[in-house]
Amino acid sequence: MLIDTVAGIGRSTLRLLAEIGRATLFFLRALAAMFSPPFYFREFGHALLTIGYFSLPVVGMTAVFTGAALAIQVYAGGSRFQAESVVPSIVAIGMTRELGPVLGGLMVAARVTSSIAAEIGTMKVTEQLDALVTLSTNPMRYLTAPRVLAATITMPVLVGLGDIIGIFGGYLVGTERLGFNRAAYLKNTVDFLETWDVTSGMIKGAVFGCLIALVGCYYGMHSNRGAQGVGRATKTAVVMASVFILASNYILTELFFTG
Repeated sequence: MLIDTVAGIGRSTLRLLAEIGRATLFFLRALAAMFSPPFYFREFGHALLTIGYFSLPVVGMTAVFTGAALAIQVYAGGSRFQAESVVPSIVAIGMTRELGPVLGGLMVAARVTSSIAAEIGTMKVTEQLDALVTLSTNPMRYLTAPRVLAATITMPVLVGLGDIIGIFGGYLVGTERLGFNRAAYLKNTVDFLETWDVTSGMIKGAVFGCLIALVGCYYGMHSNRGAQGVGRATKTAVVMASVFILASNYILTELFFTG
C-alpha cells in the first residue's frame, strides 16, 4: 500500500511537471510567433473585434454595478467612524487599482477564453489544424499569435473604459442615493486619484489579456478528440485563466505597491 501511494504521488508529480513544461514551451513559441513573419492582419483585425469591441458591454455592465455597490459599502463602513467623505477617493482607487482590471479580466476570460478554446478545439477535432499544416500554414502564427496580440492590446483599453464607467456608477449612487454634492464628489475623485493608479491597472489588464488568450489557445490545441474533449478543454481553460488572473494580480500588486 505504501509503495502504491508513493508511486501515485510520483505519477501525479511527473504529469504536473510535464504539463508545466508543455505550457512553458507553448508560451515561448507563441511569443516567437508574434514577432516573426508572416503576419495575418485579417485574423488580427477579427480578433480585435471579437475580443475587444464585443466584450465592452459585459465589461461596462460589470463595472457600473461594481462601482455602485462599492460606493454603498464604503459609505456604510465609513459611517461607523464618521468617515463618509472617503467614498469618492476609495471608489476611484479601488476601481482603478483592483476591481476594474480584475473583474474586467474575469469577465473577458469567461467570454473569450471559452470561445477561443472551443473554436480551436473544434478545429482540432475536425482536423482543420492538420489541414493548415498541410497548406504550409503554421497554426501558432495563424491562430495563436493574432489572438494573443489582440487580447494584450485591447484589455488595457477595456480596463480604462471600465474604470471610467465604474467611477461613474459610484458617482451616480453617491450623488443621487447618498446625498453627496456633485462638485465635491468629482473634486475628491480627482484630488486623490494619481496617474500611477490608472497606469498600474492598465498594465495589469495587458498581462491579463495575454494570459486569457494564451490559456484559451493552449487548451484548445491540446484538447482531446470528440465533443467531450472539447467541452473539457473549454471548462479547464476558463478555470485556469481565472486562477492565473487572480495569482498574477497578487504578484503585480506586490511589485507595484510594496517597498
